Amino acid sequence: MFINRHQELAALNRMFQSGIAELFVLYGRRRVGKTELLLQFCKDKRSIYFTASQLKEGDHLRQLTETARHVINDPLLQSLVFDDWESALIYFAQQAQKERLVLVLDEFQYLCDDNAALPSLIQRFWDLHGKNSKIFLILCGSQVSFMEREVLAERSPLYGRRTGQLQLMPLSYRDSGHFFSEYAAKEKLIAYGILGGIPAYLNRFALHSLDLSRDIPQKIFERPITTELLTPQGYLFDEVNFLLHMELREPRAYASLLHVIAGGATRLNEISQRVGLRPTDTSKYLSVLRELRLIKRETPITERAPQKSRKGLYKIADNYVKFWFRFVLPNRSLIESGNADLVYEEMIAPNLSHYMGAIFEDICRQYISLYWGEKLKGTPKRVGAHWGSGLEIDVLTENVDGSHWFGECKWWDTPVGENVLNRLIENATKVPDRWKQNPRYILFSAHGFTDALRQRAEKEEVFLVDTNDLF
Repeated sequence: MFINRHQELAALNRMFQSGIAELFVLYGRRRVGKTELLLQFCKDKRSIYFTASQLKEGDHLRQLTETARHVINDPLLQSLVFDDWESALIYFAQQAQKERLVLVLDEFQYLCDDNAALPSLIQRFWDLHGKNSKIFLILCGSQVSFMEREVLAERSPLYGRRTGQLQLMPLSYRDSGHFFSEYAAKEKLIAYGILGGIPAYLNRFALHSLDLSRDIPQKIFERPITTELLTPQGYLFDEVNFLLHMELREPRAYASLLHVIAGGATRLNEISQRVGLRPTDTSKYLSVLRELRLIKRETPITERAPQKSRKGLYKIADNYVKFWFRFVLPNRSLIESGNADLVYEEMIAPNLSHYMGAIFEDICRQYISLYWGEKLKGTPKRVGAHWGSGLEIDVLTENVDGSHWFGECKWWDTPVGENVLNRLIENATKVPDRWKQNPRYILFSAHGFTDALRQRAEKEEVFLVDTNDLF
């Protein structure tokens, strides 16, 4: 399935129509949909799509030659094999003198494994030949740290040559829901809470038929969770380890940090103590995980200097990684001994609702950030939360018109009543003074609202958002 990515595809097509040489860098984590995006872009164009693997340079060049023969009708090409990258790239630039040619080098990091000088060779090619042609060269990679360091960084030979770049991010909760057309809205949110917005993971879950016991939402996920996550042969059982080994030199140290954060450690000193590292070393590791967007550091939106704030909390940013460290890793011995059903029934199903609580808050903030215009008044400049001194506000926004949205999110199995609104209104008086101006209120509920609250909300212009509204 090809879901959304309309803006990304439109940007690539605009560059294609420029008619001048383009050097575009696309990167993002494993399974995020880079290849599918590029295949959609290339499908109606004169293009050579080459995917590298962990082979020697000569093997890559032979495969590239064979791929090119299916696209370029040139008798010369039928009788030669490229000896080196420079001659190959010059040949493609010559073929793009009058007519646009798209050349995609996917999994670019593997090409550089056997030839570390390849970025320098591409720089030389681009300066002498590429920029004077109509070639559209796309360098695509799944190793985020490598692409940022060796292709995009200022010290890279390619710095200043690229004409565009994009880090492809996971899908939003709403786009992720398109993979599960049979699910109710709440079930779509649970799927997103387990997998995040990674298309390959979502598609894998969507392949499983639904459980007939729709009265218990958790039952719907029993088969895909046990098959894909709780079975050693499952597609998602060891995916976290693959991801960490691809990106990091010391995956065990980073796995330990992710484990303790998933277990509830959120402050630097607490994390350091649990993993047995000095705070300075822990901070360095955490910075790397933040760059990879596997974790995030959150501070109250009301803080004037967030980077210096002592209220910063570290949280896992990726839902699949969070679920894996919360439920799979601690139970790995049971899983490998064939007790998938036990792990699901005893460890996952009873705790799934509690697990979804914090994720639901993130989803609600995402809703305001991405889809506010469908229901809310006032464009948000910033969306966050507030906490401190026994006070917690799930959603707090700073809007363009000077107003502020105060929100409460409840992943309950019962309807939300007036008591929640009363508490939210009271908490809104306890924030710093500049945040008290023009307050507006919004409540999110996974199980609807009481009639009394609905009647009051209509009179007081309080917005109520249920799971169907989120979609």
